[in-house]
Amino acid sequence: MLGRIREAFGTGRTIPGAAGTAAPARPAPLLLTVLPYAVMAVVAVVDGVGGASVGLLPLVALGPAFAGLVGSWERTVVVGALAVAVVCALGAVDGLFAHRRGFAAVGAVVGVTVAAVIAAVTRQRRERELANVRSIAEVAQRVLLRPVPRSAGHLRAAVSYTSAVAEARIGGDLYEVVASPTGVRVIIGDVQGKGLDAVETAAVVLGAFREAAHDEKTLEGVGERVQRAADRTISGEKFVTALMVEITPAGGATVLNYGHPPPMLVRAGGRVDFPEPPSYALPLGVGLPTGERAEAFPVAFRPGDQMLLYTDGVTEARDAGGVFYPLGDRAALLADSDPENALEALRVDLIRHVRGPLHDDAAMLLLRYRDAEDVPAARAGA
Repeated sequence: MLGRIREAFGTGRTIPGAAGTAAPARPAPLLLTVLPYAVMAVVAVVDGVGGASVGLLPLVALGPAFAGLVGSWERTVVVGALAVAVVCALGAVDGLFAHRRGFAAVGAVVGVTVAAVIAAVTRQRRERELANVRSIAEVAQRVLLRPVPRSAGHLRAAVSYTSAVAEARIGGDLYEVVASPTGVRVIIGDVQGKGLDAVETAAVVLGAFREAAHDEKTLEGVGERVQRAADRTISGEKFVTALMVEITPAGGATVLNYGHPPPMLVRAGGRVDFPEPPSYALPLGVGLPTGERAEAFPVAFRPGDQMLLYTDGVTEARDAGGVFYPLGDRAALLADSDPENALEALRVDLIRHVRGPLHDDAAMLLLRYRDAEDVPAARAGA
């Protein structure tokens, strides 16, 4: 599939998106839409008041010139025809066609209109190609990042993914939730870089995790499988920071940290913890020294607690004054009984803090016990 996507990037041919259509084009700014007519109107008024001595008649060509910046080429032709009509009318009133000035003004408007139409045709073709590329990128990421189930084993889960900017809709953040025989296993990660290379790297990591999460008996075994897969396929200076968590029905969690921001634990009483590993392992893909393994560590996770996994696009988001987003101070926003609503409230607050587009993709994954009353029974049975 990635081969087809790369081919499409090179050829610019259309491949339908998830809805079967390319990404919709943005509406043109109102100022640029009105500007061609406003410029011609101003020139006509000034020329009508000042007469032929003003010499502004050739400036009517600014109308089709501005029209070529936005909208279709057909609109540019219409504006150009209107500009020619304005020049002819004003030239006749000023008596310019008895001299070369009138014909020169008409020629200037026609020439600028032809150039603007050519520019508009080229721009529209580029916009269609860009829309196709965006659509392809969205499809690739949708296939890679499957929807997280609302319920996984004994846990409830919710995910939020916010792209940095609309022009870069595809990034390298990854996440997955797998209900394995030993418990719920989760991964969240951040690939260094963006674009199709980042997607390909994320596909390798997620594919290895999805397979190992069902087969391996321990979380360390899952981490080793994913590490080996990443080391085999990731080349150059690319790497992946990742956090893997295993939560069993008997209670408690085990965490593996490959250079990723620590999870945020919100206790039932409101206390917030960021459990750090005894020692951070190297990110995936950089190659562990022989005999060195990532060290898993236990984390208390009980009914009523919440665990938020996130990428550094959240904690490194800054406001206009350069202040980082205070994630720990916003834990109260997760109080909603619906994890999706709680996570959306946190996402909205993040956007409000930045007051503009994010500089990096921000992924968040919220985990809770599905039913606090049933967990003690499950623990006793285990």
